[in-house]
Amino acid sequence: MKTQLQQLIEQALQGLRQTGQLPATTLPSITLERTRDRAHGDFASTIALALAKLARRQPRELAQTIVAALPAVDWIDRVEIAGPGFINFFLAPPAYQQVVRDILRQGDAYGRNPLGAGNRVQVEFVSANPTGPLHVGHGRGAAFGATVANLLEALGFQVHREYYVNDAGRQMNILAASVWLRYLELCGETVAFPANGYKGGYVREIAAVLHGEHGAAYAVPAADLTAGLPPDEPQGGDKEIYIDALIERSRTLLGENRYRYVFELGLNTILDDIREDLREFGVIYDEWYSERSLSERGAVNKAIARLHEAGQIYEKDGALWFRSSAFGDEKDRVVQRENGQTTYFASDIAYHLEKFERGFDRVIDVWGADHHGYLPRVKAALQAMGVDPAKLDVLLVQFAILYRQGIRVPMSTRAGEFVTLRELRQEVGNDPARFFYVMRKSEQHLDFDLDLAKSQSRDNPVYYIQYAHARVCSVMGKLREKGWTWDEARGDANLSRLVEAQEEALLVALSRYPEVLEAAALQYEPHQLAQYLRELANAFHTYYNEHRVLVEDGVLRDARLNLSLAVRQIIRNGLSLLGVSAPEVM
Repeated sequence: MKTQLQQLIEQALQGLRQTGQLPATTLPSITLERTRDRAHGDFASTIALALAKLARRQPRELAQTIVAALPAVDWIDRVEIAGPGFINFFLAPPAYQQVVRDILRQGDAYGRNPLGAGNRVQVEFVSANPTGPLHVGHGRGAAFGATVANLLEALGFQVHREYYVNDAGRQMNILAASVWLRYLELCGETVAFPANGYKGGYVREIAAVLHGEHGAAYAVPAADLTAGLPPDEPQGGDKEIYIDALIERSRTLLGENRYRYVFELGLNTILDDIREDLREFGVIYDEWYSERSLSERGAVNKAIARLHEAGQIYEKDGALWFRSSAFGDEKDRVVQRENGQTTYFASDIAYHLEKFERGFDRVIDVWGADHHGYLPRVKAALQAMGVDPAKLDVLLVQFAILYRQGIRVPMSTRAGEFVTLRELRQEVGNDPARFFYVMRKSEQHLDFDLDLAKSQSRDNPVYYIQYAHARVCSVMGKLREKGWTWDEARGDANLSRLVEAQEEALLVALSRYPEVLEAAALQYEPHQLAQYLRELANAFHTYYNEHRVLVEDGVLRDARLNLSLAVRQIIRNGLSLLGVSAPEVM
C-alpha cells in the first residue's frame, strides 16, 4: 500500500518534470509515513516541502500542483493539503479490503519483497568461546542474530549465517588445564584448583571421559605439577601469572601430543554441545569458522603484512603495533607480541579482511555490549587495509538478566554458577525464550521474567499472540462442527460488509505488516515485528470478544472468516521469522 502510493507520487512528479513545472534534476526520495491520527488521513508526505527550494515555489502551492497531477485511482478516497504543505492521503475501503485478498492469495510469501536481491550479507552471531555451555546471556544473541538473518532473507538478501569458533588462544588453554586438573583428582592426586580455572560441573564430566578412556595414563604426581610455580591469585586478577605458569607446566609434563589431545577433547566436547543446543533452539548456521585456521593458512601474517605495506605497522619494545589511533581509535594496538606470538586482535583483523575477500557486500557482527570498545579498532584496521569500514555493521546486544521468583540468578562461566540456555529452554520452552529475547531493542537491558514466560495469560505476549492464531483455528473447527463450509470467493466478493470499527482496525493493522517487516529488517530491529504482532493479536482478541465470526448470515460469515484467516496468516508469517511456532491448539 505504501509502495503503491509512492509510485503514484513518482508518476505525478515525472509528469510535472515533462511539462516543465519541476526542474529536470535528480529529485529527493519520496517520504511517506502513516499518520498517527487517521483523522488526518492514512498516509502523509512531505515531498512538497522537500522540493520547494528546488522548484522555487511555496511548499503549499507546490503541494496543490502535485495533488492535481496525481493519477486517479479508485482506492484513494481523497487527498488533502495541510499545514505548510503536507499532502495527506485518505484511503478508500477497497484499499484495505484488497489487503485481505493479497494475504490469502500469497500466504507465506505475503510481506516479503526482493529489495535486497543480489546482495550478499554475512551475519556472524553468538561466537561464544567454547569454554563452557551457552548460558542465558548467549541465548539473547542467538535469538537476535537468527531473527535479523531471517528478516533480511525476507527482503531478498542472500544471507550467510556464521559462528566464529575461538578454538585458539589463552582461554582454551585455561580450559585444557582445568580439565587435566580435574582428571588428576580422579587419579587420586590432590591439586589446589586455580582461582582462574573453569570450575563448572561440565569440566568434571570431560575429565571423567578422559579418565574413562585412558585410566591413569595421563597422570603425574601433583608435586611435579606445582613445584616452583608462583602463588595463585584471586579470580579476575590483573596478571593471572599462576594460571599461565600452570598451563606451561602442563604442556611440558604432558608433552605436546598428549596436551593437544586434552585440549581437543575439551574443545570438541563443548563445541558439540553448543552446536546441539543452538540447533534445538532453532538456530542453524551455514558455517562454523575456525579461528585457528586463520593462522594455519597464514591469513594472520598476511593481514599484518598488508598493514605493514600500508605503512601502518611499527615496532616498539620488540612488539609490532598497528597505528590504529590514526583512524579514530583511542590508542595504537599490538598485533604481535615481543615473543613473536600474534594477538587475538590480529586474528580478528585477518578474519574481517577474509570476510570481505569472500565477496560479502555487507558484514554484520552481533556482539555482546561489553565489546563496544572493540569496534573502533576493527573498523580502523579495515580502513587501513583499503576496505570501506561502512560495510561493517556491529550490533550490540545486552546480556539478559534472568529472574526466578523475583531473585536475580548469577552467571559466571568460570565459577560454574550459571543457568544454561538448555536449562532455560527446558523450563520455559523455545517459543517464550525466542520471543522474550527479541521483544526489546538489543542494546537495552532485558530482565527475563521466568514466571511471566511460563504463564498462560494475556500478560505473556507470546502466549497471547499464539492464542490469537489458535483461536482462528478453533473457529474453523467449529465451522466444520456446524456442518457449514467456508466459501473464500464469496467472502472475497463481500469484504465491503466489514464495517464494524474493530474490523476496520484489523484491516488497517494487517496493511501495516509489509512496512513493519521492511523496517525491522533494514533497521536490524526484530522488536518492531514482535511489538506489531502483539498489537495485531490484541486487535483480533478485541474483535473476537465483540463480534461473532460464525454468524447465520453466510455472506457476512465468509467475509469475517476471510478477515480472520488473514490475521492467522500474518501471525504465522511473523512468528516464523521470529523463530516461534504458531500452534493450532492451546
